[in-house]
Amino acid sequence: MPRSVNAVASRARRKRTLKLAKGYWGRRKNVWTVAKNAVEKGLQYAYRDRKVKKREFRRLWIQRINAGARLHGLSYSQFMGKAKKANIDLNRKVLADLAMNHPEAFKAVVDKVKDA
Repeated sequence: MPRSVNAVASRARRKRTLKLAKGYWGRRKNVWTVAKNAVEKGLQYAYRDRKVKKREFRRLWIQRINAGARLHGLSYSQFMGKAKKANIDLNRKVLADLAMNHPEAFKAVVDKVKDA
């Protein structure tokens, strides 16, 4: 009895990986073994960096809030502590946007925090 190898599925699997390798440089885009390794590594980086992205954005928001708060005589930690006590439930993303793009609105928040 002849050996069955299911070439259709094997070719489809390779084709799917090579499609993901489209745009890579040199042999990484068209040589099966090299492309397979490059795609697997790329998918690992993508998985990891979806989590790193969240960390980096939080760091950026904190820096922006800190810079905005220091213009009004408060540090980041003082501002966030007083905002918590004043029951201001704005998240860091919104506060950072106010500090960057709407300084007068951020000043109003800071004044409310200072009064409380």
